[in-house]
Amino acid sequence: MKTMSCCLMVCCLVAVGAGAQAAEKPNIVFILADDMGYSDLGCYGGEIETPNLDRLAAGGLRFTQFYNTARCWPTRGALMTGYYAQQVHRDRLPDLGGGNSGKRQTWARLLPDFLKPYGYRNYHSGKWHIDGKVLAGGFDHSLDMRNQGNFFTAKGNTRDDVRVVPAADESGYYSTIAIADHAIECLKEHADKYADRPFFHYVAFIAPHFPLHALPEDIARYRDRYLEGWDVMREQRFARQQQMHLVNTTLSKLEPDVGPPYHFPDALKKLGPGEINRPLPWTELTDEQRMFQATKMAIHAAMVDRMDQEIGRVIEQLKAMGAYENTLIFFASDNGASAEIMVRDGGHDPQAAPGSAATYLCLGPGFSSASNTPFRRHKTWVHEGGISTPLVVHWPAGIQARGEFRHTPAHVIDIVPTILDIAGIEKPTQWDGEPIPQAPGRSLAPAFQRDITIDRDFLWWLHEDNRAIQAGDWKLVAAKGDPWELYDLRTDRAESHDLAQAHPEKVKELAALWNRQFEATTRLAAKTAPKPNQKKRAASPEPRKQ
Repeated sequence: MKTMSCCLMVCCLVAVGAGAQAAEKPNIVFILADDMGYSDLGCYGGEIETPNLDRLAAGGLRFTQFYNTARCWPTRGALMTGYYAQQVHRDRLPDLGGGNSGKRQTWARLLPDFLKPYGYRNYHSGKWHIDGKVLAGGFDHSLDMRNQGNFFTAKGNTRDDVRVVPAADESGYYSTIAIADHAIECLKEHADKYADRPFFHYVAFIAPHFPLHALPEDIARYRDRYLEGWDVMREQRFARQQQMHLVNTTLSKLEPDVGPPYHFPDALKKLGPGEINRPLPWTELTDEQRMFQATKMAIHAAMVDRMDQEIGRVIEQLKAMGAYENTLIFFASDNGASAEIMVRDGGHDPQAAPGSAATYLCLGPGFSSASNTPFRRHKTWVHEGGISTPLVVHWPAGIQARGEFRHTPAHVIDIVPTILDIAGIEKPTQWDGEPIPQAPGRSLAPAFQRDITIDRDFLWWLHEDNRAIQAGDWKLVAAKGDPWELYDLRTDRAESHDLAQAHPEKVKELAALWNRQFEATTRLAAKTAPKPNQKKRAASPEPRKQ
């Protein structure tokens, strides 16, 4: 009888322990890259060495049709609030201002504000680019990389909203490493002091955003790898994507007439004869241009490679503190690869080693097109190349699937409702007595278990008068000043076959839907529109803030 009683007691304790573990809220880590193309990761067809992210994909999920907003600050606002950026003054609306100077409404709370009452500690490491100070957004610790024009100095950055004093000798400093260092520091403190509480960690790398700055040893790994050019690189990446059944589409054609979204002729002069601002056929470039462009792509690859290495260090810390199994990890990019070419901040010294602090290089439209394989256009456009991002999701304790694809269309507005759903948190309907408007995002949690299409009416885009809407398999899209184009995304995410003339009624239907969302968004934003003098500042372009 005593033996039986002991066995029953052990069984009860095991059951209680299992129940407690099942009820335990997951830790959340959201990792965001900056200006990284859809195909830059190995697990999305790229040749860049990204073993840590590839392992996360192999042990979890890859979303094939996940979207951002085409630009960094709107994506970050949408990611942390669950609203379209225009709804919360984080992207411009005609006559209402907004954009990267816009201030959110008081009800537009950031995700940590909803997690904190349920015991979560909240950490931020890296780029911010959301209005307001970081700790006021609900974070307990922050490293805000405010200096985004030089990867080799901490000057201008803040810790916990206090400006940092750079070390006298910064010869060993590199921002991508510093971001991971801070993330690991926060995780170690959490394990030491708050091990009984879950955490949310937002890790926002600047890489591979311009200026193309990388460590010499990382650049050396890719030197001369891209001398075959962007045409061959696109074909090779597309072949790998087809082999892994990542996308069902043709390869888009290069658009030699489409250059950077903003023209800086003085920058082209400073960068010298090797620079070119159009994706011409590789064979038409001079030897100097081919070497210059291939070197830029090598630095871009080195930046992505280093980011992956640092993500690996963060993962090792999660494992060391026993948190890895019950940590839901996301990885995405804030927009497509960038076709921009400019020189700012510290300027550009053509005699300095490419990728060093004295240089200011940008990827440009040729290799940006290759990074966005198989899609068209770049950052700022709302064609697929500008808005498509990898989304890797990994959670050993909560996702049984290993190495599977998820094909549902999804968007950064879905991250807040997904995390709240997974954590078992119901979003309040009011904040400080003010009603919280219905957010457009949907929880992706059902898709974690099987490959289903999340039910929604549409996804909507507007950025710098580039506009799009996707409903079902149809996408209506137009660049600024251009007529609507219509594509069937089932077989043509490359946006190669415009069906607008063949299906005028579908164009009319989707255009009306786009307009209704635009009008509803404008009505919501107008309730708290900035004053007239603020409108002028918010509407004017601020090219220094990318």
